[in-house]
Amino acid sequence: MRWYAHSGSGADKGDWQGLKDHLLAVARLAGEMGRPIGVERAAYIAGLFHDLGKYDPVFQRRLEGADISVEHSNAGAQILRQITSGDDRAMAEIIGYAILGHHVGLPDRRNDTDAAFDTRIERPLQIEPAWRDEIGEDVSNLVPPMMHDLPKDRVKRDFAISVIGRMIFSCLVDADFRDTERYYSSLGKAQADRQWAPLGDLLEDLTARFNARIATFGEPASELDRMRAQILGHVRKGARLAPGLFTLTVPTGGGKTLASLGFALDHARHHGHSRIIYAIPFTSIIDQTAKIFRDVLGMEHVLEHHSSIDEDARPGYEREQRDKLKLAMEDWSAPVVVTTNVQLFESLFAARPSRTRKLHNIANSIIILDEAQTLPRHYLAPVMQMLDELARGYGCTIALCTATQPALSRRPGFDAGLALEGRELAPEPEELATKLARTRIRHGGEMDNAALVEALAPHEQALVIVNSRRHALDLFNQATAAGLEGVVHLTTRQYAAHRRRIIADVRKRLAEGKPCRLVATSLIEAGVDVDFPVGFRAEAGLDQIIQAAGRVNREGRRARDDSMMTVFTAPDYKPPMEIRGLVGDMKRMIDRHDDLTSLAAIEDYFGEVYWRVGAKGLDEKDIVSRFVCTARGTDFAYRSVAQDFRMIESGMAPIIVAIEKEARDVVDKLFVAEISSGRFSRDLQTYVVQVPPKDRDVLIRNGQVKFVAPQVRGDQFAVLEGESLYRGDSGLIWEDADYLSVEVSVW
Repeated sequence: MRWYAHSGSGADKGDWQGLKDHLLAVARLAGEMGRPIGVERAAYIAGLFHDLGKYDPVFQRRLEGADISVEHSNAGAQILRQITSGDDRAMAEIIGYAILGHHVGLPDRRNDTDAAFDTRIERPLQIEPAWRDEIGEDVSNLVPPMMHDLPKDRVKRDFAISVIGRMIFSCLVDADFRDTERYYSSLGKAQADRQWAPLGDLLEDLTARFNARIATFGEPASELDRMRAQILGHVRKGARLAPGLFTLTVPTGGGKTLASLGFALDHARHHGHSRIIYAIPFTSIIDQTAKIFRDVLGMEHVLEHHSSIDEDARPGYEREQRDKLKLAMEDWSAPVVVTTNVQLFESLFAARPSRTRKLHNIANSIIILDEAQTLPRHYLAPVMQMLDELARGYGCTIALCTATQPALSRRPGFDAGLALEGRELAPEPEELATKLARTRIRHGGEMDNAALVEALAPHEQALVIVNSRRHALDLFNQATAAGLEGVVHLTTRQYAAHRRRIIADVRKRLAEGKPCRLVATSLIEAGVDVDFPVGFRAEAGLDQIIQAAGRVNREGRRARDDSMMTVFTAPDYKPPMEIRGLVGDMKRMIDRHDDLTSLAAIEDYFGEVYWRVGAKGLDEKDIVSRFVCTARGTDFAYRSVAQDFRMIESGMAPIIVAIEKEARDVVDKLFVAEISSGRFSRDLQTYVVQVPPKDRDVLIRNGQVKFVAPQVRGDQFAVLEGESLYRGDSGLIWEDADYLSVEVSVW
C-alpha cells in the first residue's frame, strides 16, 4: 500500500505527497534548524516521527475525501516512548511534547482536559507497522550534549530543560510548515520566497552604511553632541567582549538607539551572531525606531513585526518584498527584526505552533531590549530566567538599554537576578548621569486641575502627564475652556493611527515655536522624541517620573535650572491600584536623595520595589514553578503557562473606529468569508480604541456600536457607527453614549 501525507489535485494520486517523503524532508529540515543550537538529532527524530499517525488506513480514507475525524499526532510520541530506553527514553518524552503539539500546540503534562500529555499518550494506538520499513527504528543517541551542561540549581535546571523542549518544537513546526508549504506551492508552480541573506554576509555593507550615517552628523557642535559621540565610541569598543548579558545605561537623549545598533553590528562581526532583534515596549514608539533602522541599514534588510503593522501598506516596498516580509513575520528569518516586548516574550512562552516556530531563529541572536525598565514586574522572574537561559545555552547576547536601569543584578537576597556585574557598555554611567542631567525634579504638592491650568498659563509650551484617561480629558477640557492656546490631548481614547499624527503635529509645533500645551497619559513618556521646556507629572513610580523628565530639555538647549519637571499629587484622581505602591516607594526616595535622577536613587528605588513585592510579586502567576522534573519524568505546563503569560492584560473591550478610508475599506470586506479574521484584526489594529466592557455594552444597546458581519465573524468586530462620539481633538467619548442616543432618537 502507498501511504500519503497530503492530498493533491489529481484523482490518480500522481501529485499526492508520499508520507515517507514528507517525514524524511521534515526530519532533515528540522535537524538542520536544530544543528546550530545543539538539538540536531532530537529535532531530526521529532520530524521523522511527527506524522506517524498517518500510517492508518482510516487517515488515508480521510485524504481521499471521507468525512472522518482522525487524530494523527499521538502515534509518533507513543511509538517513540515504546522503542526507547534509559536516557533516550527520557529525551523521547521531551520530544513527545513536540510531536503531540505540532498541530494544536504544546500540551500540559497533566490537566483536567483530554488534551493533556498523559491522557493522549495512553490512547489506543491504531497504525500499521509499515512505518518500520519506510523510516526505520534507529532512535539512539537522542540526548543532546547541552543536557550534560545544565545549571546546577534545580529550578534553573528544570526550566532549561523545558526550553530545550521549546526549541525542538520550534524546529519541528517550522520544518513541517515549510515542507508542507513547499509541496502545495509546487502544485501551483509558485514557490514562496523565504530566503534572506545571512547577517554575516551583510555585515560589511551594513556596517559601512552605519558609519556613513554617523559621518553625516559631522563634527559635534555642542556638548551634548560630543557626549553622544563619546558614548557611541565607547559602546562600540565593548563589542569585542564575550557574548552574554550586558547593560547599556544612558540618560535620555544620549543616543542609546544608534549606540546599541553600532554595538550589535560590531558584536555580530566579532562573534558570528545570526541576527539582530530590537525589542521595544510600546507600539507608540516602534515607528520611529524602525524608521531609523530602515534609513540606516536599508528597508530590504529590516523586518518590522508588531500588532499595529499594516502588512499591505508599506510605502517603498514592491509587492514581492511585502509578501516576503509577511512570511518572515512567521519565523523571523530576516537579518534584522524590530519588534515589541509583547511579540518577543509571549512567543518565548507560547504554545501555539504559529507563535513558536520563530524560537530557533531567536537562538544565536543579539537581542536589544530598549527601555528595559518597562519589563513587567509581575513577570520579571520568568523573563529573567528566559533571558539567562538564552544567553547561557543558546549563544544570545542580550543588552538591557535604559536611562533608568532596573536593579536586576544578582546579589545577596536576589538570587533570581542576572549576572550583570562588570557588563556595563556605557562609559562611567554615574558620570554620564551627572553630565547629561538636563532637568530638575521637584515635588509641587497638591495640584488640582485649576492649579494646573494656572501653572500652564505662563508657558506656551509645556507637558502634563497624568495617570488616567479621565483625568487627561477633564484637564484638557478645563484648559481649553480657560482660553489657553495650543492645548493638545493625547491618550488611548485616540486610535493609534490618529495618535501618530498628533505626535507628528506636536513635534512640528515645538520646532516652530508655536503654542503647544500637551496633556497626555504615560504613553508619551518612554522613548517618544519630544522636547518641552517644562513639564508636570502626576505622582507615579520614580522610573516613570525620570522617563517623563526625559521629555523636558531633551536636546540640552536650556539651562538645567530652568527646565523643571514638577511632580504633583492629584487630589481628585487617585493613582491606579497598580502604581499606588510605587508612589510610596518614590516618595521615600525624595527623603533619601537630593537628586532623584542619580543612579544611586534609581538603584535604591528598584531595590525598594523588589524588596516590597517579594519573590511572589516578581512571578505572580507562578510561571517558573510550573516547569518541574520529578522522579517520574517531566511535568511541564506549556499550554496553561501560555494562556497565563499575557504581558498586556487590560480587561478592556475593543471598538473599531472606521472613520478613515483605509479602515472603512477593511470593514467593508468583513463579509468576505474567504479572508481570515486574523488578517482583518491585524489590518484594523491601528484603528482600535479600548474601552471598559460595560461601556461598550451600553454603546451596543444604544446603537452607537454594532458587530459587523456577525453571521461570518460572530462578535469579533465591534465597529463605531457614525462619528458623533469620536472627536478630532480628544478621541472617543463613550461616556456620552446615553445622552447622544436620546439626542439621535429625538432628531
